[in-house]
Amino acid sequence: MIARYQRPEIARLFTLEHRYQTWLQVELAVLQVLEEHGRIPRGAFARVEERLRNWPPEALAHRALELEQETHHDVVAFLMAVEERVGEEGRWIHYGLTSSDVVDTAFALVLTEATDLLLEATDQVLHTLKGLALRYRDLVIMGRTHGMFAEPTTLGLKFLGFYQEFRRNRHRLQQAREEIRYGKLSGTVGTNAYLEPDLEAEILQRLGLRREPVATQVVPRDRHAFLLETLALTGAAVERLATEIRLLQRTEVGEVEEPFEARQAGSSAMPHKRNPIRSERLCGLARVLRGYVQTALENVALWHERDISHSSTERIVVADAFQLLYYMLWLLNRVLQGLRVNEARIRENLTRFGDFYYSQPLLLALLRRGAPRRQAYYWVREVSQRAYDRRTSFLKEAQEHAEIRRVLRPEDLQAVVSFDFTRHIPEIFRKVLGSDTSE
Repeated sequence: MIARYQRPEIARLFTLEHRYQTWLQVELAVLQVLEEHGRIPRGAFARVEERLRNWPPEALAHRALELEQETHHDVVAFLMAVEERVGEEGRWIHYGLTSSDVVDTAFALVLTEATDLLLEATDQVLHTLKGLALRYRDLVIMGRTHGMFAEPTTLGLKFLGFYQEFRRNRHRLQQAREEIRYGKLSGTVGTNAYLEPDLEAEILQRLGLRREPVATQVVPRDRHAFLLETLALTGAAVERLATEIRLLQRTEVGEVEEPFEARQAGSSAMPHKRNPIRSERLCGLARVLRGYVQTALENVALWHERDISHSSTERIVVADAFQLLYYMLWLLNRVLQGLRVNEARIRENLTRFGDFYYSQPLLLALLRRGAPRRQAYYWVREVSQRAYDRRTSFLKEAQEHAEIRRVLRPEDLQAVVSFDFTRHIPEIFRKVLGSDTSE
């Protein structure tokens, strides 16, 4: 991951130093339980732990990389480095294990920890979205479909919709966290030939993981594919919200605007520009994030009990996917916290093209009075499009339409243009938020 899109709190989880420290965590858990069950000499665990205690992670990583130049096998190099440090007791490390036992189990620990950070970042976005939804619950804004005026909604309801989407994604992240929290110590082809299933489960429980019920040499990669699909789907939610901001910020719309700092430049040639660069960046990164899912899906179908084709790709796509999404959630929250809402422009846009959007209330009024739908639809179409094209009053056009005037009374037409499109929005809020209406 390039430094431009890294945040240190999650980047550290995917460093080589952390990778080796997590491998050590797995190896020591196995060693401790084996000693407790009398499989290795008593005191071996304490002596190994003592010799490793003050060993800087950087020193382990440096030596393991040196040895990997000879072995061309990262786990063998890691074990050789550890044995050099530990001495004679090092022979008990990795006892009965294969490389993937350590690598996949440690990977589950890292991914669980990384998902916890994503959950925290999602919670921050949710908190901000809830505040915006409540603040603008009653601010009427034109709703648009196909980019065109549809019917009025409120800006708060827009934010509430995004809030609910991020709640769904939080649930999916939590589910993916549980799906990935599986390790395996069942040996070269998953037969538990050297560590029986109950012993394997005990070690994994000590690490905070569950035992993969049926493993090959690796934890099945459908778990990892599901995780990356979930990350990409959360990224798509970020993109959808960022796209909404971009559309509402256009000069001719001007209803909301992402933060623009005092010394920020919008263009090298046009100093007047205030471009939605952060929202655009979020949309671009979401595309990259989705691309990683394809690789994760292709990693599912490994040869027989395993091959190594997934290993190289996971070092890139998994680390990058987590760091990208974390950065995206962090940046989105900053955009939302500094979002500028132009209430005057919102009100202006509601009226600048007239009130032609009362078409559906008029159509329904005609249907209630017995007009055939097919005829009523085209009467209303004629009235509303004439009002839009001529910038005339929708009510006036309806009053002058002979067929409509024969069906509806003047008071019926007046009720049409008094229709309250947003009258049930408080109820929608109550159903989503319950009584929790504090920002």
